[in-house]
Amino acid sequence: MLIKRSASAQWIGSGKAGKGTLTSPSGVLNATQYSFNTRFEDGIGTNPEELVGAAHAGCFSMQLAFNLQGAGFTADSIDTTSEVVLENGTITTINLTTTVKAEGLDQAKFEELVNHAKANCPISKLFNASITLQATLL
Repeated sequence: MLIKRSASAQWIGSGKAGKGTLTSPSGVLNATQYSFNTRFEDGIGTNPEELVGAAHAGCFSMQLAFNLQGAGFTADSIDTTSEVVLENGTITTINLTTTVKAEGLDQAKFEELVNHAKANCPISKLFNASITLQATLL
């Protein structure tokens, strides 16, 4: 299956004083503001690392849901956070934290399924960074 998705960026001005917008055809991003202040300080708007974190948390959670389904389980909930660490101009680490509630799932099977999701969700495969995982089964 071939799936293509896109988004666009417009930047105006210098790196530090300039500003930009991000737009996606779905409308989720609609001239969404980003700038030096939103990336390196606490300005209002988004930034590439935040968007990567959201994409990774969503991708991991969906991959884990498919893994659970394949093993005969259905998640009551999967709550995942992805912390993206930008250090000296490089994303060095991504820390995934997930909490899962699924009836009948034992710890050994849970660990197998979350580790598979970590290694095999398409967003994980993009990174040349260390990906850590802290997983809790409720």
